[in-house]
Amino acid sequence: MIRRTRIAVLAVAATLAAAPVHPGLASAAPGFTKQTLNFAVFIGPDDNVACNIVGDLYLPDGASATSRVPAVLTTSGFAKSKNDLVDTAEPLVREGYAVLAYSPLGFGGSGCKVTMDDPDFDGKAASQLVSFLGGAPGIAFRDNAYREPFPPLDVVARDNTAVDGIVHANDPRVGMIGSSYGGQVQFAAAALDPRIDAIVPMITWNDQSYSLAPNSAGPATGVSTTIPGAMKLTWAAGLGVLGAINPGPAGYAEEPSRALGCPNLPAELCTMISAGIAGYPSATDIGYLRNNSVTTYIDKIRAPVLLVQGQKDSLFDLNEARATYDALKRQGTEVKMIWQSWGHSDTVPAPGEYSAVDPRNNYENSRILDWFDHHLKDDAVSTGPEFAYFRDWVSYAGNAYPAYASASDPDVGVPRSFHLSGAGLTTQADAAAPGLQTFATGPAGLPTSSRPPDPLSRIALPDISIPGTFARWTGSPQTAPMDVVGAPKLDIVLSTDRPPNGSLDDSLVVFAKLYDIAPNGAADLIGDLVAPARIVDPSKPIAITMPAIVHRFDTGHRLALDIAGGDLNYRGGLVSYRVSVESGPGQVLTLPVVAPN
Repeated sequence: MIRRTRIAVLAVAATLAAAPVHPGLASAAPGFTKQTLNFAVFIGPDDNVACNIVGDLYLPDGASATSRVPAVLTTSGFAKSKNDLVDTAEPLVREGYAVLAYSPLGFGGSGCKVTMDDPDFDGKAASQLVSFLGGAPGIAFRDNAYREPFPPLDVVARDNTAVDGIVHANDPRVGMIGSSYGGQVQFAAAALDPRIDAIVPMITWNDQSYSLAPNSAGPATGVSTTIPGAMKLTWAAGLGVLGAINPGPAGYAEEPSRALGCPNLPAELCTMISAGIAGYPSATDIGYLRNNSVTTYIDKIRAPVLLVQGQKDSLFDLNEARATYDALKRQGTEVKMIWQSWGHSDTVPAPGEYSAVDPRNNYENSRILDWFDHHLKDDAVSTGPEFAYFRDWVSYAGNAYPAYASASDPDVGVPRSFHLSGAGLTTQADAAAPGLQTFATGPAGLPTSSRPPDPLSRIALPDISIPGTFARWTGSPQTAPMDVVGAPKLDIVLSTDRPPNGSLDDSLVVFAKLYDIAPNGAADLIGDLVAPARIVDPSKPIAITMPAIVHRFDTGHRLALDIAGGDLNYRGGLVSYRVSVESGPGQVLTLPVVAPN
């Protein structure tokens, strides 16, 4: 638990005035000013790598040295820029916050190569921007070419703060917010800089080795496994392409060194992507990915955390947020969690959920503003429930608040067992009928399905698996709605036509999937989520933890479980297997079911 004492608190409420008071800022819209600045930062393990960062400084009218306001620092997602942060910054500045929105290293006009939110690089860069918000001189410039100095900022509220007995003078009141790549950097910065007072990481990762090569068969600590999983081919390839092309010709011309080796990306990332396409990530690859993941340094996170994760996200699934939440909770860091409707697989929020228009009447915006108001303005406002999740089956108008259920704990579901019975599923163990299904994994790890690529999952393409490459068990039509909230678990025993030799190259890779089958027979892969399982010894019982879902199986719909030998979006096992699964009471799918409401 952080021991933080504010010794002297300066004014934090914004005072509105008719004209800006900070020198050199041109009016951008009624109520605030905006100016683009450049920042000279020195990063790396030895603080000797010089980089230029470009950012937009938003200040509410009336903010001054005698009427100080709290600040929020934000950066964009991967391959995006400060220009994509307008809808994040403007609602905050209109609520009386100074906002610094910047392009991350390697993107959107900021210099140096991408470093994948490495704390020694991205974390240190963010920390130096916190120093700028606190009034540090010599960091900001009006123009990257002429380097005209920008005066020390004097409008952000400051404290003299004691953290574990160490006093940080002129500590700015500052929070952070951002999504995806701009979510993880908040952890990297907060682990280094105790001056950061509150963070809101959205749709980001816990362990990037799980994000890009998950093994749902564990054994696991959180989502981190000791055995590597199956590479997410489409997401990994997209990552490499986007990272390489986004500096544009001007960026490469300004810094030709960024084109050398792995273009605009760290060499480790290109090595990992090529190794994953050939098979699976190496121990070195996994070490690199975990170094840039909060799971490695979570014990250093002290700032209050509002975690926001997406229910439609095949890149960073709900299990990642749950792993971060659990770890923070165990160590006493203040944390709350929201599971929103949207994510990387569907980037459009539900109506009244998240919008720059009238944010106080959108559920997520209001929760975020309350979080910052409470922690940065010391307002006596509730920060909301411990856990909230969106239900797309609930009708509402306007604010999405009615569609969100809340609880004091994320474990809201009661386990309900579905035993594999012939080619069906039954909740009665003694009624589970015997049966044997056999399928083949793809040769050389090739895919055996034709569903859409994960980054393009909103495109309407058929989800078809090649006959003979998957087994399916289908339940009876629902006589009443069944609501599932949380991570399904699958306990099975497999048999194969090849004896295991204990090597990763010879390992079996299968893919577990849950479908909702409508009365007309249409099958919907729930959340576009897949659970890859790399199994070194198929002769032993296997426990698979699938990605968490929030889903209603409505009346007349049927639950279906597939175990497949391949998937278009993943690299399968290098060796082709024939796999058999025998139904019976010991083969069971467990769903966390909540009472319908």
